[in-house]
This record gives sequence, structure tokens and C-alpha cells, in this order.
Amino acid sequence: MKNTAISLTLIYIFIASTYAQNLAEIPDLSPEERASVYEIYKDVFYGSDAEQNMDIYLSKQASRYGKSNFTIVFLHGGGYYFSDKTQEERYIEPYLKKGLNVVNLNYRLKRGVPMATSDLTHALNFLKAKNADYGLNLENVIVTGFSAGAHIATNVGLAQNNPEYPNKLDGGIQIVGIINFSGPVDRLDMVERIFTEHPNEQYQAVGKALFSTEEYESKENLSVFEPITYFDTKDPPVFLWHGGQDDQIPPVTFERFVPLLRKDKDFRIFIPEAKHSPTKEELEKAYIEVFKFLDEL
Repeated sequence: MKNTAISLTLIYIFIASTYAQNLAEIPDLSPEERASVYEIYKDVFYGSDAEQNMDIYLSKQASRYGKSNFTIVFLHGGGYYFSDKTQEERYIEPYLKKGLNVVNLNYRLKRGVPMATSDLTHALNFLKAKNADYGLNLENVIVTGFSAGAHIATNVGLAQNNPEYPNKLDGGIQIVGIINFSGPVDRLDMVERIFTEHPNEQYQAVGKALFSTEEYESKENLSVFEPITYFDTKDPPVFLWHGGQDDQIPPVTFERFVPLLRKDKDFRIFIPEAKHSPTKEELEKAYIEVFKFLDEL
């Protein structure tokens, strides 16, 4: 009986180790394989507003990945004013090719940073409440985004262990990693001025809608939505990508944040000639490093 129990344990360990592969080593799924692997729920509402919706991609094989069974939650960019989850799917494609569970999230636009930021918390709490329907691993969440979406992801990810942060995640939700493409981490006062004083009227509209006040927002209120406010040694690892020619979130806004990055946990890609939005080639190279980063978590 004892030998049987030992044998069963060894078989379990072997199976677990077989499936707990490094994501970087897993071959990409073909379009045909993806069609059979995924069950897709489009425009799932997590709130009463029409913009509070998300697409959920449930993988039939993600549960086999052991510690790499992440739930990827992605938020699009657009200055809190434009865009939609359908317009930046190139950022979720690499995860879908690996067979991971993915949530592509919309949030409320044109109503300011605070409201949009709260929507990530609302969405995660909704998924927790409804997880009997989805079976996501919400104790292994990766929050990620581009530009405004990356700002939201980084702010919520770093603030989850701070009791002073106003938007609370429900129990059983754990953000274990943050992936930021060109998202603000500091100096929101500069970002607000760049947009508000821009000669382009659309940029001006973005700047004026970032916060509810007619004047520039106070530094005290801005600090609540600056990821650098919450960064501490206990925070989940951060992957940061940004470009030296970014005219929307310029390199100077990262100067105080970058020295805080931990050599043993965090990863940064800075491309001096890159602009705000990564090119196809820059993004492909970045995702090679993203999967290496995730394999270290």
C-alpha cells in the first residue's frame, strides 16, 4: 500500500513537471489549434456602463501549465479618451498563441483617469464573483497594457498591497506580474501639460479630460494615480518597455522610477530610437523577453 502511494506521488510529480513548461519553449499554436483550444466570450459586461465590457479567452490547456497558468488581463491605450479593446489585439496575440487564458478589457473613456483606473479593479472583482463560470486562476494574474492601459495596470498592480489605495481587490485575487508598454509611471503633471497644451485639438481634448477639474490637477491628487507612489520591495515584478523618442510619455517621466527597479525581479527595455507605439519588429522582440520574464515568476 505504501509503495503504491509512493508510485502515485512520483507519477503525479512527473506529470506536473511535464506540463509546468517554460512558456518561452512552448511552440505557438496554429490558427486551427487555437480554434479548438479556445472558448471565447465576447463583450461580457462587468458593470452597468456600456463601456464596462471585456472579451474572455478561455484555454482548454492553460490549467496544465502549472505555475505558468497565468490569467493575462490586457488594457488598451488611447489617452483615456479613444480606442477600444478590438483595436490593439496585437498585444494579446502572443499570449493566445501560447494557449494562456486572456482577458481583453474595455474601460470607461472620456471620464478621467480615476474612473478608468477603478474599472480594472471592478473587472477583476467581477471575474472573482463569477469564476465558477470561467475557472480562471485569479491568484496568478498578470496585468498588462499599452499607454493609458499600461498606466492603469501598473498603478493597480503596485497599489494592491497599499491600504491607502481607494480601490480594493477582493480576496482570492493576486497580481503576480506587471507588463507595461509605454505607460506613465511618474510625472503625471508633465503628461497632463503635454496633452493639454498640444497644438492638436484632439490631444488637447485628451489632456483636458484626464481629470475632472478645469485647472491642472494638484500634485497631491495626481500622486494617487502615479505608480511610483506605491512602488516597494514587496510589489510584483515589473516589465517595462519605453522609447527614447516618445513625445507623449517622454523618457524624462521615467527618470525617478527606473532606479527603483530591482535587479533580481524587474526587467526594462529602453530603445533610444523607439517612439510611443512599438513597431511590429520591436514588439516581436519584446515578447521574446516577456515570456522569459514570465518564466522567472
